Amino acid sequence: MSLIMIVLTITAALSLALAILSFWLPQMNPNQEKLSPYECGFDPLGSARLPFSLRFFLVAILFLLFDLEIALLLPLPWGDQLTSPLLTFTWASILLILLTVGLIYEWVQGGLEWAE
Repeated sequence: MSLIMIVLTITAALSLALAILSFWLPQMNPNQEKLSPYECGFDPLGSARLPFSLRFFLVAILFLLFDLEIALLLPLPWGDQLTSPLLTFTWASILLILLTVGLIYEWVQGGLEWAE
């Protein structure tokens, strides 16, 4: 038998043994709290559709935008090893300037103020 078949057999046996153990070992003690629809401490009364704050949505979108900016600029230190590092740094600078202008615009418009 080849080494790959031995490894696959051991892997399958170990996976099967762990799956059987995961169903056999846990202690199932259902009680009133565990059988209730929510375990978070409040009774499910009233509507589940609460009003959603648009401010929260705007701040979340801005966070994602600047998080994406960091992800795009992360490989920048390795950009100086390219054939044209000046072009790479120019595009990165344009991206930073554009996002900085957008942040200043949001700040001036009051989009970052949490309380009204």
